[in-house]
Amino acid sequence: MKLVYQQMLAFFSIILLLLILIGTFSFHLTKELVYQNTWNQLEGYAYSLKTEAMSIEQMANGKTVFALDTQKLQNYEMLLQNQAVHFTIYTSRKQVLYPETLGFQSAISKKEWAKLKKGDILRRKNDLSWLRKSGNLKNNGRQQQKMTDILAPCFDSKGNLVAVISVGAKVSSLQVSFSRIQRSLVIMLLIAAVVGAIFSYFLAHYITKRISHLQKATRQVAAGNFDVQLTNNHRDEIDDLANDFNQMAASLSKSEAEIKRQEDRRRQFMADAAHEMRTPLTTINGLLEGLAYNAIPEDSKDKSIELMRNETKRLIRLVNENLDYEKIRSGQIILNRRNFEAMHVLKNIKTQLNKKAAAAGDQLEIEGPQELEVYADYDRFVQVVFNITQNAIQFTKNGNIRISVERGFQSSIFRISDTGIGMSEEQLKNIWERYYKADVSRKNTKYGESGLGLAIVQQLMELHHGKVEVISHPDQGSTFTLIFPDKK
Repeated sequence: MKLVYQQMLAFFSIILLLLILIGTFSFHLTKELVYQNTWNQLEGYAYSLKTEAMSIEQMANGKTVFALDTQKLQNYEMLLQNQAVHFTIYTSRKQVLYPETLGFQSAISKKEWAKLKKGDILRRKNDLSWLRKSGNLKNNGRQQQKMTDILAPCFDSKGNLVAVISVGAKVSSLQVSFSRIQRSLVIMLLIAAVVGAIFSYFLAHYITKRISHLQKATRQVAAGNFDVQLTNNHRDEIDDLANDFNQMAASLSKSEAEIKRQEDRRRQFMADAAHEMRTPLTTINGLLEGLAYNAIPEDSKDKSIELMRNETKRLIRLVNENLDYEKIRSGQIILNRRNFEAMHVLKNIKTQLNKKAAAAGDQLEIEGPQELEVYADYDRFVQVVFNITQNAIQFTKNGNIRISVERGFQSSIFRISDTGIGMSEEQLKNIWERYYKADVSRKNTKYGESGLGLAIVQQLMELHHGKVEVISHPDQGSTFTLIFPDKK
C-alpha cells in the first residue's frame, strides 16, 4: 500500500473514532436533554394544576378539605390528553382523589412517599405504569405502558403532606422526539465523516508530496548532484529533515570538492615525487656507470660516493615521510609518552641542523631555562621539532631562527621563529594539508620537499593531545607554537 493511502487510512481512522465518541456522547446528552425538558414541562403542568384547579382548606376540627375545580380539571385533562400527557391526584400511596373512574395511575413506593413528605419532587424515567380504561376492557383490565412522570407534593399550612400530583407522559412520545434529533445527528455525523475522508486524503497527499520531494532530492544526490537544496519553512519534523538533508548535501558537496582537491594534490605529489626521485636516481645511475667504467678520476671517487649517499638519503626521506603520514593517519603509530629533559634534545637538534643553517646563511639559536621537562614520545617530539626547524631553514636565507622554550599552565611551550619569506592568509589555511607546498616553485630543493612535513606535525600533535599554532606574514617570517600538555 502506498504511503498516501496509509496516511489517509490513519487520519480517517482517527477522525472516525472521534466521530463515534462524539456521536455516542451526543446521543446520550440529547436523550438526557429530552428527559430534562419533558420533566420541566411536566412540573409546569403540576404547578398549574395545584395553583389554578386545587385549593386546600383547614377545617375547625383539624381536618383538611380539598376543593377541586372540576371543570378546570376536566379542561386540563382534555388539553393534556391531546399531548399524550396524563395526571392523577393522590391523597395517599394507593388512594386516588382525581379522576374517580378513568385516568392514569402510577405506583408510588414507600421510599418515594417518604421523599415526597420531605418536599422532594421526584422524576422517574421508565417506570411501569398503567392506564385504566373502564368500559373498554372487561373486568377493568390494565394495559401496560412505559411512562416517564414526575411526582409533586402538596402540603397544608402545617407542612403536612396532604396530596401528590402525578403528571406523566408516554416514553413513546419522547422517543419520537429523540428519534428526530437522532436522525439529524446521524446525518451530521455522516457528512462529517465524508468531509473527514476528503480532509484525510488532502492532508495525506500534502505530507506525502513533501516526502516525495525528499525522495526526488535523494535520488539526485545518489546521481551525484550535491547542489540540490530543499525549501525549509521550519514548521515541523519534515522541515527539520529537509534541513538535515540540506546540511548533508552541503557536506557531501564539500567532501566532493575536498576529494577532488586532494586528488589534484595527489597527482601533483606523484608528479613531484617522480621528479624528485628521477633526479637522484639519474645522478646515482650516472655515478655508478662512471665508477663501473672507471670514467671518474681516482681523486673524485670519494666525492662521488658521498654524493650518492646524499641522494640515497634524500630518496629514503621522501619514502619515509609518506609511510609516516599513512601510519599516523590510520592510527598504526602508538605513542610511548614519558617525561624527559627537552633542552638537551633541542641542543642535539641544533647540532644536527647547524650545517644546513650555515649553508643558508642562517643563525640558529635556543632560548630557555637550563632544564625543562616535557611529557611526550621522545622520537616523535624530535620529529616534530626537527621538521618545523628544518622547514624554517628552508624558507629563510641569511636570517635568524630562534627556538624558545617556557613553562605554561600544566604544559610545555616551544616556539620556533624565523625571519624568512613568511606566508599569506591563503597559504596559512592550507599548510596543514598533505601534499601542499607553500612555494610550489621549489620542487627540486636540497631537502626534497614533499609537502608532507607539516601535515605529519599536525597529526603527531593531535596524538599528543597538544596544539600547534602559527603566526605568519609575507616577508616578515613565521612563528610556530607547540604546546605539549603535562601528564594528568
